[in-house]
Amino acid sequence: MNTNGWNWLALGLLCFGGVCSSPAAEQSQRSLTTVVAHRGLILDAPENTLASFRACLELGFGFELDVQRTSDGHLMCLHDTTVDRTTDGKGAIAELSRYQTVGLDAGSWFSPRFKKQRIPGIDQVFDLIASYPKSNAIYAVDIKLDDSRVEADLVALAKKHKVLDRLLFIGNPIHDEAIRKRLYQEDRSVKMAVVAHDSKELVASLANPLTNWVYVRFLPSASEIAGVHAKGKRIFIAGNTVAGQESANWAHCIKYGVDAILTDHAIELGRQIRNSK
Repeated sequence: MNTNGWNWLALGLLCFGGVCSSPAAEQSQRSLTTVVAHRGLILDAPENTLASFRACLELGFGFELDVQRTSDGHLMCLHDTTVDRTTDGKGAIAELSRYQTVGLDAGSWFSPRFKKQRIPGIDQVFDLIASYPKSNAIYAVDIKLDDSRVEADLVALAKKHKVLDRLLFIGNPIHDEAIRKRLYQEDRSVKMAVVAHDSKELVASLANPLTNWVYVRFLPSASEIAGVHAKGKRIFIAGNTVAGQESANWAHCIKYGVDAILTDHAIELGRQIRNSK
């Protein structure tokens, strides 16, 4: 197991005031708003790496992960279509084999502490989530790919690692009905959402028969939040209203029961949720 960087990070952040991930703490947090760390702890560790994701799991946070595919068909965790920005390599991920990605350093660009972190396969990320069975967090799978096989491949991997019920599919599915239908065909229990940029779109999103979440990119009112829950659905919020250190907006979401918040500032949000109890 490659633990470069993560032990230091997780222990340091736990002392700094992260959310405890003990069984008792997890039980008490089931009714609370969930932290979803954007690409992992993006401000404290290299994005979309196992070190970053493991730190989230140790802290009791959920996280968002991105999905791309290699030339030999493997699903990999990478935000960009190229490896240029977050590794010491060059080129499109779709033109590299998985074997070729193993030689890339995906951590040193962020800090020497994370030297030799790799681009993880989605199978590795799901296996990591599975190794924390008591976590009640939400893991948001951001599908970047536009191909007709990715939905089946993701659901199959999730079932193999027994984590399907802990995943929320976002990215292309929030916009594309055809992708939602393919996910639904693979497994009717799959969690996914339709985007709502404003109150008008929220009505349409809430009415979608295939989805069990709504993905909002605005700050919904208390009555709108209650209305979503009254329909038996849950709320995932992302975008400018919550991504930064938006304490007032976070407080609104926590007070009125938004289910999951995607943010770059997971540590600060986690502390605010804890202090709000």
